[in-house]
Amino acid sequence: MATLAGCEENLSFLDPQGVIAAAQRSHYWLVVALSLIVVLPVIILTPWLLYRYRYGGKAPYRPLWAFSWKMEWLIWGMPFLIVLVLSYVLWNATHELDPYRPLPSDKEPLHVQVVGFDWKWLFIYPDHGVATSGKLAFPADRPLALELTSNTVMQSFFIPSLGSQIYAMNNMVTKLHLAADGPGTFRGQNVQYNGKHFHEQRFTAESLTSQGFSEFLRDAREFGLPMNEQSYEVFARSNTLREAERVLGDGDPDGMVRFSQVPGELFEAIVSGPHRVHSLFSSMPNVEASDKASSALRGVADAVSVTQGKEAAR
Repeated sequence: MATLAGCEENLSFLDPQGVIAAAQRSHYWLVVALSLIVVLPVIILTPWLLYRYRYGGKAPYRPLWAFSWKMEWLIWGMPFLIVLVLSYVLWNATHELDPYRPLPSDKEPLHVQVVGFDWKWLFIYPDHGVATSGKLAFPADRPLALELTSNTVMQSFFIPSLGSQIYAMNNMVTKLHLAADGPGTFRGQNVQYNGKHFHEQRFTAESLTSQGFSEFLRDAREFGLPMNEQSYEVFARSNTLREAERVLGDGDPDGMVRFSQVPGELFEAIVSGPHRVHSLFSSMPNVEASDKASSALRGVADAVSVTQGKEAAR
């Protein structure tokens, strides 16, 4: 307990920062309390029995046993009742916390599309034409409506302090609804092992004020690297976010990469497969980028050419 006191906050549903995590914590402690009805007597009586009936002890030895209905009902009846109660509680809790069910709110949820790569997450804001990696930002006064898929192997999306772990799978779409109690910063991660850089696939989830979220979107549009086939190809490779940052040249002080001019159908194309992504980018008109973005794109194109040359030589 002394060593755990130095750990960071907002890392577990036991310290909930949203309604889903708070409900999960309540259900967790209820299950623990019900389970202790059986477990606690075993924990307490086992050391007592070992001491009382130890070799050389003075406890009486009574080898003659008689059948007891009272003991049978106690031994089998109590666990049976606990299983029935747990079944009822968990059935209701599972439906109550259905990740596909929208959360009640008087404000429209923020729609975010989440794509798992090796070894990073891409967060697409389809209603705003931008995307980020390394940070999932959203307004604190609106719930989150997430759609998830994977561009590679199965992964598991989890923001512990907001609740509800859910899988992201290739060529499939899952959904998740979350909400924060107020402004704050939370750790997100992939909890499904997917290779050597699995431990680096983390991100920051940040709930902002309405003004802060507007500034976040504005910066993404203004300073983000245009999402085209070259930048997407670099990002989609099996590399970490840091490695992608070095090639893209768009590393943010907060460890975030921003993309602007994101195609509205990019998420659907990723779900369909690489051929659909290629067709989507091929059909896009050329757009003018800022000097900084143009310089970064030239670096991306050079990096792609070098990598393709190495692969061809190999």
